[in-house]
Amino acid sequence: MIAGYYLFPTLSGRSSLPSLLPPLLPRAERLNLGLDLQGGMHLVLEVVTEKAVENTVDRLITELRREIEKEKIAVEQMTREGIDRIRIRLQAKEGMDGLRRILKSYSNLQQSGGADPAELSLSLTSSEIKRIQESTIQQSLETIRNRVDQFGVAEPHIIQEGDRRIIVQLPGIKEPQRAINLIGKTALLEFKMVAEDANIAEAVAGKVPEGGELLYIRRTEEGENVSKTPLVVQKRAVLTGDLLTSAQVQIEGQTNQPVVSIAFDREGTRLFGEATAANVGRRMAIVLDDTIYSAPVIREKIPGGKAQISGSFTMEEARDLAIVLRAGALPAPVNIISNLTVGPSLGQDSIEKGMRAAILGGALVIVFMAVYYRLSGVIANFALLLNLIWLVGALASLRATLTLPGIAGIILGIGMAVDSNVLILERIREELRLGKGVRSAIDGGYDKAFLTIIDSHVTTLITAFALFLFGTGPVKGFAVTLSLGVIFNLVTALTGTRVVYDWMTQRWNLKTLSI
Repeated sequence: MIAGYYLFPTLSGRSSLPSLLPPLLPRAERLNLGLDLQGGMHLVLEVVTEKAVENTVDRLITELRREIEKEKIAVEQMTREGIDRIRIRLQAKEGMDGLRRILKSYSNLQQSGGADPAELSLSLTSSEIKRIQESTIQQSLETIRNRVDQFGVAEPHIIQEGDRRIIVQLPGIKEPQRAINLIGKTALLEFKMVAEDANIAEAVAGKVPEGGELLYIRRTEEGENVSKTPLVVQKRAVLTGDLLTSAQVQIEGQTNQPVVSIAFDREGTRLFGEATAANVGRRMAIVLDDTIYSAPVIREKIPGGKAQISGSFTMEEARDLAIVLRAGALPAPVNIISNLTVGPSLGQDSIEKGMRAAILGGALVIVFMAVYYRLSGVIANFALLLNLIWLVGALASLRATLTLPGIAGIILGIGMAVDSNVLILERIREELRLGKGVRSAIDGGYDKAFLTIIDSHVTTLITAFALFLFGTGPVKGFAVTLSLGVIFNLVTALTGTRVVYDWMTQRWNLKTLSI
């Protein structure tokens, strides 16, 4: 009855069914179909973990510069070299002792001196680089998962593959390009002061002043980029988006255009207030992924920790921007290695072929069992049908996603169920040939087949467990349906059919058995 309750939305075509027994059962909904059955997107992303290492080193440079300034050590130059190295040149070698005292608290850095006694080279330890790369992959997984959840895709499949790749499967997605933009955007939000005295023409020609960088203001009209205006900003950000607590789409009262309103946490509110108070009359650029969305003039200190991001957005662009800001920035850029789109027609074709194969195979098995084993074959077919109902009902109740490998697992489970019943029926036949009575033959048949059936099912369960533990998404789907089929088959074959035989022998006192 419970399996039927969970199957009803799928069989009736309804998307959901009000819970009949709210205290006992969760809401019944339609069985989810995988990417290969209903179409969608399959993305292979590669995380640029080297960029995360670079960002870590840049943050260390900022921290070191702040501590060195506190100690009043004169620094001539402090730069990052390559991905994971820092070169520090002091104005005088007398400051080296103070610098080494500061570096004692940085266990993730290893030191090496140079020919110049006033120069020191630092690099990240190999263990620290490995930790950063592993953390970057895990954080990227969670960030992408949060973005996809807020985007509204049902039953996405997001897993790590190898050292730096992420597999993203989005069944039933109807806006693939929007999904790609949403997933692949780094969404690094920064607030940087505009370098008002910088020469824009020289910067465009390649002569960017030290400590600055050339970015472009995003200008749009009716949702299409029409121009990009160059602007020089300070490379060092006064505030970043990791201190955000909310990002919501609102309609700006004067322009009637959608904007994204953001709010900072306590620390962000303090830093934002200090930055605006210290730079009244200057422009602050709001930068997302190295693109300036707006650069308003600071009229006064903003103590409330709230700001707006405007940029002639469409409503859809504003919603997507709010999603990526709420979900957080990716710790490193991601490259799309593979992008495959499965159309719904291909998915429907897979469903139809899978159904035809299952129906044809099931019908042949049912006919064979009924013809060869007669009434006993009909009882075995009843157990087979019960096994199938329980299996699909369990998948629906677990909110599992059915894929082609999952269907293969179901069919293999049906084959094992048939095999179990054949073993039992053949053992019963042997007992009857020895001249035993119906009751004794049935008991003997089940007893002799018991260990063989348990052995085959337990070994299959061990294999399915290994597939689930070490396999990827499709393989795991196969392992889940196979495991459920094996478990239910043990109940239906060893208990379900025996209950029917017990009822028959007690009610009619059978002298012969149709087998």
